[in-house]
Amino acid sequence: MKPTNSRKKFIIGNWKMHTTTAEAGRLARAVVDGVGMEKNVVIAICPPFPYLALVGAILKGSQVSLGAQNHYPEKEGAFTGEISPTMLLDVGCKYVILGHSERRHLLGETDGFINQKVLIALAAGLNVILCVGETLDQRKTGQTETVLDRQLVQGLAGVSPDTLPRLIVAYEPVWAIGSTGHHATPQQVQEAHAVIRRRFGQIFGEKAAQSLPIQYGGSVKPDNAASFLSQPGVDGALLGGASLIADQFIAIVHAGIGEAQTELKPK
Repeated sequence: MKPTNSRKKFIIGNWKMHTTTAEAGRLARAVVDGVGMEKNVVIAICPPFPYLALVGAILKGSQVSLGAQNHYPEKEGAFTGEISPTMLLDVGCKYVILGHSERRHLLGETDGFINQKVLIALAAGLNVILCVGETLDQRKTGQTETVLDRQLVQGLAGVSPDTLPRLIVAYEPVWAIGSTGHHATPQQVQEAHAVIRRRFGQIFGEKAAQSLPIQYGGSVKPDNAASFLSQPGVDGALLGGASLIADQFIAIVHAGIGEAQTELKPK
């Protein structure tokens, strides 16, 4: 498939289980002030559930969208402690992260369960960030493509083609996240993204594959962001630790802006 420069860069922050009320408010305000009214890059932050309404109020009217880190695959019901996609929409969420490696490997979520979430989120009108990626053992034993194939095929089973414009895939190699001591190279990331786009095209067609934004999530920092974002087929970053420090998050947004402007220049 030939590369295209029509896809925007997506810079999305996943705060995971961090921040207090005061910290969440300060961080959200700093991000809004730091990115201004930038429109060349899509920006979103995903705070913990207790702070969604607070952060959403701060983001209102800005270029930064609100996202959530998860939801349960039902609209409502007797599911103590869970959050529905309807509730996320009600507090202003536009995005939701599903299939994150921490939920797969720490909480035992299966591809089938993640698929249920994907289907109900898309049906509800949310934009889905579907995370896929292999472990270190899987990479060492040559299973990367097989794992990505399984996670895509099973995670996207039954997805209607008309909802694809609201789908983003995030490649997050489990072995390169956090303090593992291992880091993916830009070439490794580019190769994995090409695998994802090729397989997606086999499922939904080449036109859909060329429109699909694929983010990278694997310890992206201000000093390496440009090296990843400049790779063909890498359409942004899903940030963990760097999203908790406003200056770092903003610096990566600016790296995305720079790459977006480069790609939009006439060849």
